[in-house]
Amino acid sequence: MLLLFETPAGFALFKVLDEGKLSKVEDLGKEFASPDSARQIVKLKAFSKFENTAEALSATTQLIDSKPSKDLRKFLRSHCDGDILAVADSKLGNSIKEKLQIECVHNNSVMELMRGVRSQLNELISGLAAQDMAPMSLGLSHSLSRYKLKFSPDKVDTMIIQAISLLDDLDKELNTYAMRVREWYGWHFPELAKIVQDNILYAKSVKLMGYRSNAAKLDFSEILPEEVEAELKEAAVISMGTEVSDLDLENIKDLCNQVLSLSEYRAQLYDYLKSRMNTIAPNLTALVGELVGARLIAHGGSLLNLAKQPGSTVQILGAEKALFRALKTKHATPKYGLIYHASLIGQAAPKHKGKISRSLAAKAALAIRCDALGDGEDATMGLENRIKLEARLRSLEGKELSRSAGSVKGKPKIEFYDKDKKKGSGGMITPAKTYNPAADSILALTESLSKDDKEETEPETDACTRATGLKFLFPGLDLVLCM
Repeated sequence: MLLLFETPAGFALFKVLDEGKLSKVEDLGKEFASPDSARQIVKLKAFSKFENTAEALSATTQLIDSKPSKDLRKFLRSHCDGDILAVADSKLGNSIKEKLQIECVHNNSVMELMRGVRSQLNELISGLAAQDMAPMSLGLSHSLSRYKLKFSPDKVDTMIIQAISLLDDLDKELNTYAMRVREWYGWHFPELAKIVQDNILYAKSVKLMGYRSNAAKLDFSEILPEEVEAELKEAAVISMGTEVSDLDLENIKDLCNQVLSLSEYRAQLYDYLKSRMNTIAPNLTALVGELVGARLIAHGGSLLNLAKQPGSTVQILGAEKALFRALKTKHATPKYGLIYHASLIGQAAPKHKGKISRSLAAKAALAIRCDALGDGEDATMGLENRIKLEARLRSLEGKELSRSAGSVKGKPKIEFYDKDKKKGSGGMITPAKTYNPAADSILALTESLSKDDKEETEPETDACTRATGLKFLFPGLDLVLCM
């Protein structure tokens, strides 16, 4: 049996001299109490030294992924002739067996043998002193730490967190600068603020126009639509603004340049964020979009931390203050947090937003776990779940017309009741009713009767009794007749 041992200086291959002692795992550690007893158990057969730190780092990173490097495969082919190879990693043993057809073994005896060899490593490998091993171990550990920090997929979401935070800051600064341009240039041309609503187009127009007197001879076709350009030129002639100096206008144009440059950088940053989100969290991006997905990751701290949260937490993530306030005051808890800005919830009616947000949060939790812990890099799962959520949204919108949740498929047949309509023929049993003015009221008839006729035909009653009768016939009639 041969033993493969990895050191910071290279790969060592030991020959196990007494395999019978491997059966007693408890007593195996005592055999390595001294260098002489250790040499009776194992003997160095071959040693493959690393040429430089880069080669050591490359071999170590492949060992971490349980993959043999090219030099290790070449080393094993030349020294393993039908012997069984003992390895410290079972996955590495499977890879060696598949690629090199070398039988590998990994058990408790092998691990105890590894511990014994490590304790007497400097004595078993000649020419490898302890003072040389320490710098090699320290240099390799530093290189490996830098490599893992640089290339670890778990740390890539840090770029997303920084990008979405910077994007929010840019939006605030752009809004502040754009409002300052409007207020500053509004002293010279106040009517322009109502004509051009977009902040970027406003800054471009101010930069091109300068003084409002120049508007008549300038061409704004590349910036503004034709009707807006005509309205701007008309307003510039009759503007009520004050005059400004050249120095004032120069500072206003500098501020416009700042607004335009920040706008261009924001567009570039959004493209960068979009590409990173499609690479790191494609399924989450397919469900909620780039901005909402990035804000969820930033709020959770990392994609892996967010993957540990259930769907109910993802649903109200970002509404913690409202949640604790509702729990304290015993009111209704919030139905959504950051996920409210997703396009699926925006498409839903107000009465369906709660149901869609709950369904979307459940699917988003699965998508986050798939992105954080899965091996796939496509958005198949996210797209399938989005189709299901869109179908559920359509079913909720048409739920008033359906019979029940468990009814048969197909559109329900709604029948209207009409007692005058024959069944099947479509004819009318009775003719249509006509307007009868005689049945409306007897008020006009009573007023036409003379007082004598009323005394002859009606018994004597007081005014309040007659008013009460009229009140009974006409509920809207006021009882002021009794007064």
